[in-house]
Amino acid sequence: MTTTWLVTGGAGFIGANFVLDAVAAGVRVVNLDLLTYAGNLDNLNALDGHPNHVFVRGDIGDHELVAQLLRDHRPAAIVNFAAESHVDRSIDGPAAFIQTNVVGTLALLECAREYWRSLPEGRRDAFRFLHVSTDEVYGSLGDEGLFTETTPYAPNSPYSASKAASDHLVRAFHHTWGLPALTTNCSNNYGPYQFPEKLIPLVIARGVAGEPLPVYGDGRNVRDWLYVKDHCTAIRRVLEAGRVGEVYNIGGNAERRNIEVVQTICRLLDERRPRADGQPRAKQIEFVRDRPGHDHRYAIDAGKIRRELGWTPSTGFEEGIAMTVDWYLANSAWTQRILDGGYRLQRLGQEA
Repeated sequence: MTTTWLVTGGAGFIGANFVLDAVAAGVRVVNLDLLTYAGNLDNLNALDGHPNHVFVRGDIGDHELVAQLLRDHRPAAIVNFAAESHVDRSIDGPAAFIQTNVVGTLALLECAREYWRSLPEGRRDAFRFLHVSTDEVYGSLGDEGLFTETTPYAPNSPYSASKAASDHLVRAFHHTWGLPALTTNCSNNYGPYQFPEKLIPLVIARGVAGEPLPVYGDGRNVRDWLYVKDHCTAIRRVLEAGRVGEVYNIGGNAERRNIEVVQTICRLLDERRPRADGQPRAKQIEFVRDRPGHDHRYAIDAGKIRRELGWTPSTGFEEGIAMTVDWYLANSAWTQRILDGGYRLQRLGQEA
């Protein structure tokens, strides 16, 4: 019998990659996405007409719709990617982040609890609710140390505060009602289908266009980079074997300063698509006013998921960033369609 999962936010960057991989692995996916600015059906073109992919446009906060999907499709798991996820946008407009990430997640949890209670005993024991979150809930690190699953929450942006709230709700539904929930907190993802206001696709697109490459502050902020396909593999592994009620941190073991990431992309673009004037693209780098409340460093200790579930990232940063640059160069029409929809490669979140 084919396994069915309800995946929310499955037309976004990480969600779409997860859906593509899940369907390829033989899972039937019911994909619920509201198709806000970052949700893009182009990400799912490979699944057009596929019998194991059911797309539904809708909101995780729509209790009636979600309850109907659960009754009709009887999924063995819910995987929640649905979220407002861009820090800069949360600075410009935090209310939307509270509505989706907190109120929406609460509504989804209530539907999940009702559905789970209605299942026969065997299926009830096997059901899972997996909530996908971020390492940004832990706040900012100094030059040393790593985030672990027991690091106290200290969110510093409206985005991370909203995700922290949603994480706490998931924990509460497990401890109060027994909902078999799991939470994953990941480091910075990169790879195909990422919305082009994020650092890596932004730099690729602007680099090719010959435009300035904006880098916040002095460019020394550090992030741990995780190739999106590795993240998807980790989530599937947590679904398969993770201990109910637990949190698993997922990292790429690839710390880089932002300026190093930008310089690497410049080098790769120079090799693949040299500028007409022969100048290096690093000349396009432009340091700009820092983001308000910009966290200095994130770094994940992924030891727990390695020890308990045997997962480690398989894609190093040098390999992953080269594959990512190649994908964007080969799929410029994908980026152009987003630009045609109104986004113009600007940096957001500059308001103090």
